[in-house]
Amino acid sequence: MKPKMIYETDPYLLPYKEAIDARHARILAARDRIAGEGRLADAVNNHLYYGLHHEGREWVLREWAPNANRIYLIGEFNNWKRIATYEMKPVGGGSWELRLPEMFLRHGELYKLFIEWPGGGGERLPAYCTRAVQDPDTKVFCAQVWDPVPYQWKQKRPKAVKHPLIYECHIGMSSEEEKVATFTEFKDTVLPHIKELGYDTIQIMALQEHPYYGSFGYQVSNFYALSSRFGTPEEFKALVDAAHGMGIAVVMDIVHSHSVSNEAEGLSLFDGREDIYFYRGWQGHHPAWDSRCFDYGKDETRYFLLSNCKFWMEEYHLDGFRFDGVTSMLYWDHGLGKDFVGYDNYFNKGVDETAVEYLALACILTREIFPGAILIAEDVSGMAGLAAPLECGGVGFGFRMAMGIADHWIKWIKERTDEQWSPGEIWYELTNKRADEKTISYAECHDQALVGDKTLIFRLMDKEMYFSMNTSSQSPVVDRGIALHKMIRLVTLATAGDGYLTFMGNEFGHPEWIDFPREGNGWSYKHARRQWSLSKPDYLRYSYLMRFDEAMVSLVKQGNVLDERPVLLVADEEKKILIFIRKSYIFAFNFHPSASFADYGVAAPAGEYEMVLDSDERKFNGFARVKPDEHHLTVHAKSPNGNQDYEDTLFLYLPSRSALVLKKIN
Repeated sequence: MKPKMIYETDPYLLPYKEAIDARHARILAARDRIAGEGRLADAVNNHLYYGLHHEGREWVLREWAPNANRIYLIGEFNNWKRIATYEMKPVGGGSWELRLPEMFLRHGELYKLFIEWPGGGGERLPAYCTRAVQDPDTKVFCAQVWDPVPYQWKQKRPKAVKHPLIYECHIGMSSEEEKVATFTEFKDTVLPHIKELGYDTIQIMALQEHPYYGSFGYQVSNFYALSSRFGTPEEFKALVDAAHGMGIAVVMDIVHSHSVSNEAEGLSLFDGREDIYFYRGWQGHHPAWDSRCFDYGKDETRYFLLSNCKFWMEEYHLDGFRFDGVTSMLYWDHGLGKDFVGYDNYFNKGVDETAVEYLALACILTREIFPGAILIAEDVSGMAGLAAPLECGGVGFGFRMAMGIADHWIKWIKERTDEQWSPGEIWYELTNKRADEKTISYAECHDQALVGDKTLIFRLMDKEMYFSMNTSSQSPVVDRGIALHKMIRLVTLATAGDGYLTFMGNEFGHPEWIDFPREGNGWSYKHARRQWSLSKPDYLRYSYLMRFDEAMVSLVKQGNVLDERPVLLVADEEKKILIFIRKSYIFAFNFHPSASFADYGVAAPAGEYEMVLDSDERKFNGFARVKPDEHHLTVHAKSPNGNQDYEDTLFLYLPSRSALVLKKIN
């Protein structure tokens, strides 16, 4: 049976049928131009041709630099001199090649290219280099010959994750010590913690090499090089292997939305040309990020980026990608200062259709390598069809980030009193998702924790976190913050479309913000780390927040709660109560700051219910106002809330600022 197109399932898209069909045809034509009748993944192999490789008993180095007059390999092996033995030769099509006996280069040696072009020249790192290291004193990057004993993989990829529960993490700031942490330290200390919490997917930031540590990995210079500041490729492979052994999928936060403007390390003016991989003129420069913008319609750029996807998937056995900055890719104005109101924004001349084509090709290729790949788009514009299947006229991402949810939590906390919170609005904003696209919900990710902003827990408590997070303290501010932090996480997870994400440390309400070492803070690592020790002792409230996180994740996983959509039962604006049912679970939230309600009736399917989670339990730093493990039976009565969907009613005690979860057991 032919799948329905997105304009057949969404009548508001019917006026754009012609544009959607044309976009779909362009994507298929682009795939066919590259792959013909075969697989796209078999036709894209730039990384196997370019770069430094062993071929037999020779080293072969190839580079694409169509504007170059001469290219020399310089390094520790020739005292960084341009000499004839190390001069590359043109082989046609703008490509250059150098062959050297095996003994001429050794594992660990540093090297660069010196490229001469009409009117100038300069040192460059090869575009396809897979290893770049930074001198700790001069901060200069060099490529490094990397030829170790091949890593022996021990584990297979885990089976495809239907509803990913994602733990977003950054390797460098994962230690409690004020330093840059390593892949090995993360593998040995953080991975077991993630496993214990119950998350089944890790999304790792900053893996591609970037000159400035403080960019959070979003100013990439070397797209094929794993950032050496965290360790070696083999150590990262061991991390991935260990994660797979725990049943945890590994998703890479991949940056194809732009490239760092640096010339010595990056691709900018690589062979003296402004547009070697990028757009010419104003379109090639990002006005907000001071970076270079790829020309996604250029064949060489497409092959470079598609091969990059294949390289990361095959070399490191990854389970998928979260594509960063998709909005910036999709629109000529990068979506800056723009309100995306109306579908016209998604199909007019403001869209860079070549970027849409590239993203669709990347999705096709990645799934050909691993059919169960997790593919997530970070897009604030809400482009219709972005996460819809290709065969339905979509771009093909598996999921999109529900980015508005975190913004709304900040808005409600920042701009409204507790009495002004609206259960109906919370329900709408947390569940307002396209029916034909899957989403990942989150209350906060790394964005909300960056310097200049505040984490949710810090917004709720502010300076009280410094004085009253021990259990012996009496603080209404902290009591409120603890209660709402649990409720916010649970309602966000329980209403999630198809997956959930949290950032490293948020499970226990990590205090303060993230601030990478920079001149303005004296190059301090104080806020570029995670204070794991706070979550350990019972005399601090952080440990109780973490126990709650573990409990809610376990409940959702064990009950396969995300398999069905949530259905609203009650949105009581006066009493601030939100109740909904999802699969066999009823989620009841009382957001009222002071009022508790006894015998609150809610229409529900007839039967017996067991309380399986209570945010107010002592073990979660609550006040234990509800008896643990209570069972409830529906009684035949009309709902006092006017909901006539069911004939039977549950009567519940709902304490203020608390959440209950009940499971139907018969």
